[in-house]
Amino acid sequence: MTNQHKPSKALHTTLWVVQILLAVMLLWAGTVKLFQPAHEVAAMWSWAGEVPLALLRLTGAVDLLGGLGLILPALLRIRPRLTPFAAVGIVVLMICAGIFHIVRGEGSQIGFNVLVAVLAAGIAWGRFGKAAIPARHP
Repeated sequence: MTNQHKPSKALHTTLWVVQILLAVMLLWAGTVKLFQPAHEVAAMWSWAGEVPLALLRLTGAVDLLGGLGLILPALLRIRPRLTPFAAVGIVVLMICAGIFHIVRGEGSQIGFNVLVAVLAAGIAWGRFGKAAIPARHP
């Protein structure tokens, strides 16, 4: 019976690692977009200087909320079933970001968006499924 618990626990641990990595990245990006002057953000991401400030701040807020949504529900044990919904939101965000870059002729730069979308989709799949929840001992 011990072998039946290991895959579930390994998946649970892997999901947590990916959630934390994505959350840190999103929290950093959100903080930068929300609190740094636009010209400093544009030095990192050229598109940031070419869009309205409101759009830059909006994407920062969405990044910040996505990062918090990946961690806080499960960590605080307050509605942990919200975590996969946050992951789905991040997939949608990355699809929108990819489309944004393609429209701007920056299609070669969407690899990062694709990677983040795939990782977030994995989190959503794992957290929606029962396999992600460690089995209880009888």
